Amino acid sequence: MRAGVACLLFAAIGWGLNWPIIKLLLRDWPPLFSRGSAGLFAAAALFAYAALKRDRLGVPTAEWPRLIGLAFTNVFAFMGFSVMALLWLTPGEGALLVYTMPLWATLLAWPIRGARPGAWAIAALGLCLAGTLVLFSDSVSTLSGDKLPGVALSLAAAVLFALGTVVTSRALPMPPVVATAWQVLLGSAPMIALSLISEQPDAARLSGLGLAAWAYMATVPMGLCYLAWFGAVRRLSPTVAATGSLLVPVVGVLASAPILGVPLTVRDFVALTLTLTGVALVIGRKAKPA
Repeated sequence: MRAGVACLLFAAIGWGLNWPIIKLLLRDWPPLFSRGSAGLFAAAALFAYAALKRDRLGVPTAEWPRLIGLAFTNVFAFMGFSVMALLWLTPGEGALLVYTMPLWATLLAWPIRGARPGAWAIAALGLCLAGTLVLFSDSVSTLSGDKLPGVALSLAAAVLFALGTVVTSRALPMPPVVATAWQVLLGSAPMIALSLISEQPDAARLSGLGLAAWAYMATVPMGLCYLAWFGAVRRLSPTVAATGSLLVPVVGVLASAPILGVPLTVRDFVALTLTLTGVALVIGRKAKPA
């Protein structure tokens, strides 16, 4: 349980810090190319580390379909769909929809794994979702019909990542670092392909600050955070892992103050209180895997 919670908190904090940091990178590079290139570098680094450990890097033939499916739900859908949605949505609107993921994970875990949520889990999830709603309350009123493609992509990212969270609890028969490297590689490569078609990125535009932001994203969010996240969902129930992920937008908003100079408001602290209460409630109950 403690190892799972530690992995969950590391992933949530690392992904949350990436919110303001990626904004620095997006001044130089478009979003799909930024995330896709960082993912490819992260995958290469993970493969290199696994090779140094003398882990077997190959994939059992029978596991290719499942590996490709997990790469699609956990990496491409979560990272790619959420970025493409921003062509129609503001970042706040996109985050509000993407972070409905814990709700879908809780609902999907019931029929797929027989993990019926208890009263404490439902209460914790409700508090965390309330915190997310407070955090992005300004975005609720701006959603409209002409933003339907973005809404569809954001909700698809939420539902598919929830599905990946539920089914990842059954680990692939591969070393964890290798399994993570393959998922990040297979999920990032399509982002690069789509970027070259639609964004036409200019690699020479990367500034020193942008390079530092890209290095962070390649090392932590696209590499270590995914490794930690997969470790968390193997050790915790889907409801606990998914509920804990709602710390990501709160960390992102709080980190924007020192990194981007965005002032914090009373609303931010209310959202933080609600989310932390919900996460502490579900972890404090020592929820166990189904």
